[in-house]
Amino acid sequence: MEKKAILVGASGSIGSSLLNQLLESGSYSTVLVLVRKALPLQHPKLKQLVINFDQLNNYAAEIKGDAVFCCLGTTKSQTPDQQQYRKIDYQYPLDVAAIALANGATSYHLVSAMGADKDSSIFYTKTKGEVERDLKLIPFQNIHIYRPSLLDGERKNKRFLEGVLNAVMHLINPLLAGGLKKYRSIKVENVARAMLKQSLEDKKGIFIHQSDQIQQLSID
Repeated sequence: MEKKAILVGASGSIGSSLLNQLLESGSYSTVLVLVRKALPLQHPKLKQLVINFDQLNNYAAEIKGDAVFCCLGTTKSQTPDQQQYRKIDYQYPLDVAAIALANGATSYHLVSAMGADKDSSIFYTKTKGEVERDLKLIPFQNIHIYRPSLLDGERKNKRFLEGVLNAVMHLINPLLAGGLKKYRSIKVENVARAMLKQSLEDKKGIFIHQSDQIQQLSID
């Protein structure tokens, strides 16, 4: 049976790759993307819902699907205000989860981050840990949390330091073996592929995937 996907964060690096893969997948008949402004993309399977994330309940009747994919996230440079930052990384993912569950969704896939920890003294990793903690309380049939390491891929907003780090990681990755594999950089399309594949698995429970596991899931 073909599924319907709900995708949040489709304009980001992982989200845009995942969107393309969902549209190409024969397993999904419809891909609903929740966006602030319409994406310059047309496809027979694509449905765009332009929304104000601060008023999600106004669109609740239209947020329907089987699997939710949340690739929302920001950075300190993009969103220096911590209150707004927390909305994007914490509140919006949980708001979408609650609405989608009420409308019959059974699966939720969250892009988190390596080092996510609700007890961290670092705002970024603490926020990621808190959204993980509270998402686990929402009774989906299955919840998948992905904690990728440094992302290797094109970004709309170029980051010089990240580009340098990726160049360095290309040299270092082969040296990271055993328990260090999870620190290898990972291609955005591999994260997206792992998410798509896991959404087609008939599993129940909560699953946390570290970066090396995400890499393996993308090729299995």
